[in-house]
Amino acid sequence: MKRALIAGALLAAAVGTVAWFRIMSQRVEALQEELAAANRQAEAIQREVREYEKLSRAVAQSAADAREEAARAAEAAARQLSARERAELAREQAEMEARQAKEREALSREELAALQKRRQAELDRMQEALSRIAPTRRTASGMVVELANDSFHFDFDKADLRPQNREILSRIAGVLLASHGYRLFVYGHTDDTGSAEYNQSLSERRAKAVGDYLEAAGLPAAIMEVKGFGKSNPRAPNKTAEGRQKNRRVEIGIVDSIIHYQGVVGSASGQQP
Repeated sequence: MKRALIAGALLAAAVGTVAWFRIMSQRVEALQEELAAANRQAEAIQREVREYEKLSRAVAQSAADAREEAARAAEAAARQLSARERAELAREQAEMEARQAKEREALSREELAALQKRRQAELDRMQEALSRIAPTRRTASGMVVELANDSFHFDFDKADLRPQNREILSRIAGVLLASHGYRLFVYGHTDDTGSAEYNQSLSERRAKAVGDYLEAAGLPAAIMEVKGFGKSNPRAPNKTAEGRQKNRRVEIGIVDSIIHYQGVVGSASGQQP
């Protein structure tokens, strides 16, 4: 009897233990299912986070691209505006320069006309003064003083200045020293007596004698050109003594160096004023 009770107690205990293990097993399975569900939810959340991060990066890149494009557009607009401004400024500048050029041109014409008037008046005064000393004629570029005939001549085959020649040249130098803005061309000429080489040398020596005297009187050598033409440029036919006398001469050409005339003779032209 006692054994039966013990056996019954042990059986009951065994049944209870088995029931307890079954309950615990069920709870463990439930917990495992809950844990698996939680893991699945966590993975889903992580996937959502990654998708969100990817989307955020795409949005950020799009925003950066949009900002860069806007900056490029603004820069292009600024350049375009600057180009328009530069074009407008250039146009205004050109118009202003054109106006100024017209004003300067008008002023230059007026100034040139006034200057020409003053220079013509001075040439008139010079011609009047020089005509009292030696024959003087006007030319397109100035005037020519002719030193010839009995009032001014050299001895035969000589280039030395006579006393009356020196007096005449001193008076001419006085008139020229009182003026300014001129170039002088001292040219020697002869008649056709003798060879061309002889007359060329003689004309050069006589022209140099006149030029040297004028320089010694105070006229700068830089404004003078001295040249001989020999018998190549006669003033009269060499058929008579009177004609040959007219051709034996020295001429002083006076050319205005302030106002440039058309046809003004320079040192390279080899022509007379």
